[in-house]
Amino acid sequence: MNPRKPDSHKSEEKKYDNRNAGENKFRSKESNNKSDIRTKNNKKEASSNADYNKKKEHLSDEKKKTNPYNRTDRTKKSSFRNKENDISFKDNNKTSFPKEKKAARPRPSGQNDDGVRLNKYIANAGVCSRRDADVLIQSGSVSVNGIVITEMGSKVYPGDKVSYDGNVLNNEKKVYVLLNKPKDFITTSDDPQKRRTVLSLISGACKERIYPVGRLDRMTTGVLLFTNDGDLTKKLTHPKHGVRKVYHVVLDKNFIKADMMKIIEGVELEDGVVDVDKVSYVGEGTDKKEIGVELHSGKNRIVRRLFESLGYNILKLDRVSFAGLTKKNLKKGQWRFLTPKEVSFLNMLK
Repeated sequence: MNPRKPDSHKSEEKKYDNRNAGENKFRSKESNNKSDIRTKNNKKEASSNADYNKKKEHLSDEKKKTNPYNRTDRTKKSSFRNKENDISFKDNNKTSFPKEKKAARPRPSGQNDDGVRLNKYIANAGVCSRRDADVLIQSGSVSVNGIVITEMGSKVYPGDKVSYDGNVLNNEKKVYVLLNKPKDFITTSDDPQKRRTVLSLISGACKERIYPVGRLDRMTTGVLLFTNDGDLTKKLTHPKHGVRKVYHVVLDKNFIKADMMKIIEGVELEDGVVDVDKVSYVGEGTDKKEIGVELHSGKNRIVRRLFESLGYNILKLDRVSFAGLTKKNLKKGQWRFLTPKEVSFLNMLK
């Protein structure tokens, strides 16, 4: 016979069931509350997003109204120009007024478009390179016809007067021509008696107008330099620079030793004493009539007057060297341009 369970056990089971039912009920309420809160939050977020989108659309519409160009229209350019006010609008909505252009220097009346750029003109004048000439122009150191020019690309026309630091520039390209002068030509640019001049021998050498450096008399032959370089001409002809000259002299009679010593010691002429650097017989000295003379004096007809003062007549006078330049490989009446090395050598003379 099975024993009966006590009633206390049933009461405890009932209490346990009631407790579980209460917890389940509380959990169900808590879950419902969380669901309600989540739903409310979702509604608020949706409402907030809707308001934000409305505001964004409103701002976008306002921006389209105020924006001077429409980015969605790809056919328009990235900048808009108001033709009435001549104002440029850019992407950053800032306005900038167009720069005022400087008035170009007027071209002289009657001139064709044969102008030369100012920087090239300065370079041709021997002042500096074209790039450095641009710097001089920008710095305001160059003037044309008394007006300071700072605009790049300006042109100079024939007849314009270009100055740099107060000095007038000559834009002609420097030309240096060496002639082996024949006899019976005079060293002048124009002769009233219509005699032949040395310029007729070099007429086709260049388009620039060049002039002889120093003089050779009509019957003297040899080295004669032509150039349009005024500074070099002054250097080669001024007595203080003492440019060396070598002559080959052929006399009408033998040159005696006593007269040679007189020349070495110095012969006094009407315009002063003649100082000769060297004098000697040509070659081995077998022909006493041929004399070589080296001197620095630039006086007129100095060699002829020197020998005539001692009783000699010169049958032939030939200048074989002038400032280190020779007539090598040049026949009588022929000419050539100096090499850059020769020009540099002449410019280095003191």
